[in-house]
Amino acid sequence: MDSLAALALPGLWDRLTGIQPDPDLWVVLATLAAALVVVVPHQLWRVSRNAITIAHEGGHGLIALLTGRQLTGIRLHSDTSGLTVSRGKPYGLGMILTAAAGYTAPSLLGLGGAALLAAGRITLLLWAATALLAVMLVMIRNAYGVLTVVLAGGAFLLVSWLTGPQVQAAFAYAVVWFLLFGGVRPPFELQAKRIRGRAGDSDADQLSRLTHVPAGLWLFLFHAVSLCSLIGGGRWLLRV
Repeated sequence: MDSLAALALPGLWDRLTGIQPDPDLWVVLATLAAALVVVVPHQLWRVSRNAITIAHEGGHGLIALLTGRQLTGIRLHSDTSGLTVSRGKPYGLGMILTAAAGYTAPSLLGLGGAALLAAGRITLLLWAATALLAVMLVMIRNAYGVLTVVLAGGAFLLVSWLTGPQVQAAFAYAVVWFLLFGGVRPPFELQAKRIRGRAGDSDADQLSRLTHVPAGLWLFLFHAVSLCSLIGGGRWLLRV
């Protein structure tokens, strides 16, 4: 058994860290178009936004842990809203970074994914995403949240284990394009809600109370991160 494990581990490591060939340009453009199709139309966005909520709440949770806060649970709801609860000082840098992580997480994850794809690390991207979803699953505290994270993680696992390089590449590019485009829309939705007076306890407003910086400036930061990530990540994916 030990000898088999010794032989398998190097092969597994090589598979994980190996460089895969770039897909054809038509695959990159087709996945770009597919991402737009599920982000732009309102009816499809109502469903696909669940994936952005996973990234949003996962961003809150990850930064809470990295800044030394105690993460107590994450809830994902069928209306695409979510809630991440952590314990610690209700002020200070850790709390500020945790609050700021939600709206920026999908775009930054997309940017990081674009960097991995530009380096040919398609398998590494798929496995890293699976690992992050598995860690997040431990902290989910409601049935709908468990269902959505299990489905997302299962999709990554099945693609990474059961499909060939071309399918893996198409799936990875579609996911990254979706994160880049999907990360742009929520700040605009938040802006519209704030104009109508329906987002008094949003992340931007919480950050305003924590830092005494106007919520509009935090909203501008969310816009800047999402748009810059889309431009930078898009250039990497298109090899510009």
